[in-house]
Amino acid sequence: EGKALSPGSAVSEKVRTRLEELDDLEEGSQRELLNLSQQDYANRIEELNQSLKEAWAADQKVKALKIVIQCAKLLSDTSVIQFYPSKFVLVTDILDTFGRLVFDRIWTMCSDPRPLPDGFTVDDVNDTAKETCLNWFFKIASIRELLPRLYVEAAILKCNRFLSKTGIQEMLPRLTAMIRGIGDPLVAAYARAYLCRVGMEVAPQLKDNLNRNFFDLLGTFRQISGESVQNQLVVQRVEVPEYLTLYSPAINWILQCIAYRAPEANISPFLLEMIRLECKTLGNSALLLNSVMRAFRPEFVAARATDFIGMIKDCDEAGLPKHLLFGSLGRSLACADPPEPERLTILNEAWKVVTKVRSPQDYINCAEIWVEFTCRHFTVRKLLKRHKPEVMSCVNSSSLFLSQKREVNTVLADIIKHMTPDRAFEDAYPQLQSAIWKILEYFHNFSVLFSMERFLPFLDMFQKDSVRVEVCRSIMEVFLKNQVEPTRDPVILNAVLHICKTMHDSVNALTLEDEKRSLALLIIGFIRMVSFGRDFEQQLSFCVEARATFCNLEPVLVQLIHTVNQLAMETRMVMKGNHSRKTAAFVRACAAYSFITIPSLSNIFSRLNLYLLSGQVALANQCLSQADAFLKAAVSVLPEVPRSISVEGKLRSSESYLLDFINNFLATLLVVPDHPEHGVLYLVRGLLNMVQDYTWEDNSDAKVRVYTSALPLLAAMSQETYLYSIPKMDSNETLYGGDPKFISEINKLCETLIGQILDHLKALGRDESARRQGVLAFALFGVLLAHGDLRNNKLSQLSVNLWNLSHKHGYCETRMSVRTLECIKHQAQQHDMSHLTDVVQRLVLQTRT
Repeated sequence: EGKALSPGSAVSEKVRTRLEELDDLEEGSQRELLNLSQQDYANRIEELNQSLKEAWAADQKVKALKIVIQCAKLLSDTSVIQFYPSKFVLVTDILDTFGRLVFDRIWTMCSDPRPLPDGFTVDDVNDTAKETCLNWFFKIASIRELLPRLYVEAAILKCNRFLSKTGIQEMLPRLTAMIRGIGDPLVAAYARAYLCRVGMEVAPQLKDNLNRNFFDLLGTFRQISGESVQNQLVVQRVEVPEYLTLYSPAINWILQCIAYRAPEANISPFLLEMIRLECKTLGNSALLLNSVMRAFRPEFVAARATDFIGMIKDCDEAGLPKHLLFGSLGRSLACADPPEPERLTILNEAWKVVTKVRSPQDYINCAEIWVEFTCRHFTVRKLLKRHKPEVMSCVNSSSLFLSQKREVNTVLADIIKHMTPDRAFEDAYPQLQSAIWKILEYFHNFSVLFSMERFLPFLDMFQKDSVRVEVCRSIMEVFLKNQVEPTRDPVILNAVLHICKTMHDSVNALTLEDEKRSLALLIIGFIRMVSFGRDFEQQLSFCVEARATFCNLEPVLVQLIHTVNQLAMETRMVMKGNHSRKTAAFVRACAAYSFITIPSLSNIFSRLNLYLLSGQVALANQCLSQADAFLKAAVSVLPEVPRSISVEGKLRSSESYLLDFINNFLATLLVVPDHPEHGVLYLVRGLLNMVQDYTWEDNSDAKVRVYTSALPLLAAMSQETYLYSIPKMDSNETLYGGDPKFISEINKLCETLIGQILDHLKALGRDESARRQGVLAFALFGVLLAHGDLRNNKLSQLSVNLWNLSHKHGYCETRMSVRTLECIKHQAQQHDMSHLTDVVQRLVLQTRT
């Protein structure tokens, strides 16, 4: 007893101490977790994860291991069985963190003096790192309870690379055998899933272990019907189908690991035969079959669709209903093509089961999947791809369309039948929307789509406004994308008109402007796609109907006016300008349409521009009274123009927009003949009077700019031959023929305008607005130079005075002045412009200096 301890006994004492530390778990903390809500439980697990990282960072390795063991023990608890899959994810996240920390620590120990390569071998690992790694495995091996020992050792499985070349290959079968000691089949299933997952990460080539785990899992299925599990389900009030769904994530993962990069030739004979046998012998084969169809590639399932249907028919429905199995099969077949001769049989067999589902929610969840299968494999587009062109040329296309319509129409009819009673569709809008999107993905022949008897009734199930508008928007987007050629098909027009009306009728006072704009663009796209060819009267009738239908969307009304104006111009082109009595009446009807529609627009500049445009169209078609009405209406609207307008959500001055319009209007007036009852230049005078009375902005020169712009028009009107004219229509040059009285009226009006401009220039001089005065004076000088007769001494002197005034304060741009002088000198060299020589000699170029 008095002897000193030997080295061996000291080591034993150290090991005993560590075992006691590991056994001394925080049982109170573990019990605390059992009474938490699901969210609080998740938060507590996250706290443990953080504590693990902090303990590791503080070099408290034993504490870190205790936390991991504590968490792993939680996976043996199935007191709240529905929460087990979520708990598995939370806990294995901590295990993965621990595995990474241990691996990174040993990796770091090997990186001195040089980093360890990615493809390292055992020979590259130093002895210190090997000893540390071995120490970790010894610590874990000393855990007394099976489940935490299994999970923690699996978490650091990757570290075996530091110890042995074949260590992982030897450990996986041992850990797989250990799982057989777990009594609860659900706990064992998830333990196998975790082992398969870490095994795939470190050694994806070792498939034998995956197969062994899969077979062991099949063996545990018989325990589900045992007394222990059944008593547990009774206590927790959990039904068997709900309990079986808890296995799905674990089974799916194991099967995905087996299928990963595995050649189909190796899988199919083995796996399908095993599944077929198990389906006959197991009482819960539906769960396995469902997982197989979800885990393997769609191509694998599709190639053996008939075999799977046979297995679904034979399997026990106590675990999972057959419609769920057909749903899983349908997901695969919607992504891959089964053998062509089997497709109709597959659809019929599936639909026999789907249509018998009584619950509307279960029914639509399954039916939605098979809608895509039907569209994918029974559309004309699919048939055209399948057959060679020379074969398709011999096939009656109408029979293809009928086949296409029949299958999809049958499916839609069945959905309507199941979802209409008790308004069940109100709880299935996402699934119904998904069905519509799948139909639109495959149906691009809209004549066929809209001619299906059940398509529009199917749309009628979308009773909620927001959902109905969203569906209509989706249909319109696909229609505009794929309908390349204009159409006059009455089936398409009636259906799309109904869809567009649904979108239009959803607009109210609370609708956002962006939403209105988006809907209007879709409706405008439809209007542009409508063409009745040479049947212009039918086109006009369509526009009349569209105006009544879409009266609340202003951009649509604008487009309709443009469409009708285009219609009138196409009529003129067809008739080559020589209208018959019938076409003349038609273009007058087009003008009447525009004249009636324009006042309903709220945007003032839309009204002004459309009045002017429609007037120009009427002039081109020799409709003088209609053109006169349009232009007078435009002039009468001018006083309504506000001083500021909203542009892209910001208030801006309307002055520049108004000036642009007036300049365009003045250019049109050159070809407009005077009305015999209204006197000479009545439209010009009316426009100038409106400009005179308009309330312009303070310190604005806009009115004088209009007067300056009107002078070139009056100068052009005084010429014997106008610069431009409209064919087959007499303008003032023909009506007056250079009548002196007409020229006298023009001169008087010019004198009045010039007088108004000069008065304004004087006022600017008094207000010390030298820059504005110089700009306006130079603009008037340019007009006189281009359009005035400078042989007249008064005009010649006025032009010189304007030049001097514009340069008086040095604000005129020197470069522009130099170019102007050069231009005048060049013109003065022409034989009939010699009078400009005297003018140019009197123009003095001044600069600011």
